[in-house]
Amino acid sequence: MEWRHICVDMQRMFAEDTPWHVPWMQTVLPQVTELSQRHAMHTIFTRFVPPENPDLMPGTWRAYYGKWWMMTGEHLPQEMVDVVPALKKLIPPARCFDKRVYSPWLDGRLHNVLSGEHVSTLVISGGETDVCVLATVMGAIDLGYRTIILKDAVCSGADETHDASLELLGNRFSVQLELMETEEFLSGAGWQ
Repeated sequence: MEWRHICVDMQRMFAEDTPWHVPWMQTVLPQVTELSQRHAMHTIFTRFVPPENPDLMPGTWRAYYGKWWMMTGEHLPQEMVDVVPALKKLIPPARCFDKRVYSPWLDGRLHNVLSGEHVSTLVISGGETDVCVLATVMGAIDLGYRTIILKDAVCSGADETHDASLELLGNRFSVQLELMETEEFLSGAGWQ
C-alpha cells in the first residue's frame, strides 16, 4: 500500500496572533510533528495562500478577502504563510503544496502527483477540521482514496463544528473513511 500524509495548513498565520488564529493548533502540533518527523518522505504540507489583493480572486472570494483584507499579501508578512517552524525544518524531504482555496484538489495538480506515485491511501492531519480539512477529505473520497483522519491531529477554531464535522464524516462516510488516533496509525494499524 502506498500512502501519503497530507498535513493541511499548519501555518504560522493560523498558529500565531492573527485574526485567523486557531488556538487548538498548539494542542495537535505534537501529534502532527511526530508523524511528520517519522515519515517526512511521505508528508505533504498544504499551504493556504491568500492573494496579494481581493481583486485577484474570482466571485465571492473577493467579498471574503474584502472582509479579511488584513490577511492578503499586501498586509500579511510573507513568512506568515509558511508552515510552523517545527514542520518547516522537515522540508525537504517533506514537500509543500500551495493552494488558493480550501480544497487542494481543484486544479488537479495534487491528484496528478499522487497518481504518478501510485498512492492509494491518504492520512489527514491539520486544520481546520470544518473548513480546509473537510474540503481535503471530501475531495479525497471523491477521487477514490482510502482516507484516514487522525482525530487527535486535526483542529478547528470552533469546537462545535469540529465535533460535528468528525461525527458527520465518521457516520456518513464510514465505508470510505476511517477515524483513528495518531498513535494507532503509527503502530501500523493504518498500513494494512
